[in-house]
Formats: sequence, structure tokens, C-alpha cells
Amino acid sequence: MPRARPPSAAMANRGPSYGLSREVQEKIEQKYDADLENKLINSLYPPGQEPIAKISGSKMAFKQMEQISQFLKAAEAYGVRTTDIFQTVDLWEGKDMAAVQRTLMALGSVAVTKDDGCYRGEPSWFHRKAQQNRRGFSEEQLRQGQNVIGLQMGSNKGASQAGMTGYGMPRQIL
Repeated sequence: MPRARPPSAAMANRGPSYGLSREVQEKIEQKYDADLENKLINSLYPPGQEPIAKISGSKMAFKQMEQISQFLKAAEAYGVRTTDIFQTVDLWEGKDMAAVQRTLMALGSVAVTKDDGCYRGEPSWFHRKAQQNRRGFSEEQLRQGQNVIGLQMGSNKGASQAGMTGYGMPRQIL
């Protein structure tokens, strides 16, 4: 399978780098693992239940964008909220890489929260999402709660209209 390009190399708005910039770019590319990229969403599922059956190494733009879309659909099916998912062009054109990062962080958080044994990374990298916390109240407790006026609703003790002027009157500043 041909080596996939890291997102920084796929951005259309960057030209070639030279000198120190090139050395830094080469170091970044050495750390890039194309195999890890190919298996990211599939690695969160048990063997045989992977959502993306075939990962194409095609250099055709349409195929690559289709694979991004497949990843996004699989991430949503895995439990990532629609509002946390980036648009295909955000990654393809490098327009909003922060959105891509937010999606990956959300995916990691869902994986850590599920705790189904498929996620094999460092759990401290992501926050665990809050879980359901049901409370059971008796009928008597619910009735008692209806008689309480909470301070959240505010209070009008001591309120008056003293000093108010009629409508249309200019404000008196002394």
C-alpha cells in the first residue's frame, strides 16, 4: 500500500519547505504512521466488526474524500455527536484543522467512556464523558418539592417603584 501523506503535506496552500523548515517537516513525517491512520476507526471495534471494510490507497481525490466521509459516518455511528464532527473539506483542503482535532478528541473521549476493551491508547489523553445518574424520588418527596419556592426564581422583597419616572420623561441626572 502506498504511504499516505500526513495532513500537513496534503494542504494545498503550502509550498515546499527549505532549510530548517524542511528538516522539521521531515522529523514530523518520520513520526507519522500511515498504518495507524488506516486503522483508527476500525481499531475501536472488535475484529470482524470494523465499519470500514476496505481502505483504499488510491491517489484519486474523489476516493480520498470518500474515505474521509466513511470515517466521519463511522465516527458518528460510534457515538461522536454530529456537532463534534468536522466537514470533509476541513481536512481535505486543510481549511479547519482545529475542527479535525476536535473530532479526534471527541472520538477519543467516546472510546475511553465506552471502556469496552477495544481502545488500547493512553486513557489520560481524553476526558471521560459524564454518565447517566438517575435519581429515584418517592411520590411524597415529589409533592414536597412542589411547595418549595426556590431562590433561583428571585425575590421581590423590598422592591418598589420609588424614583421611577413616567414613560417618555427624560431621566434626571443630578
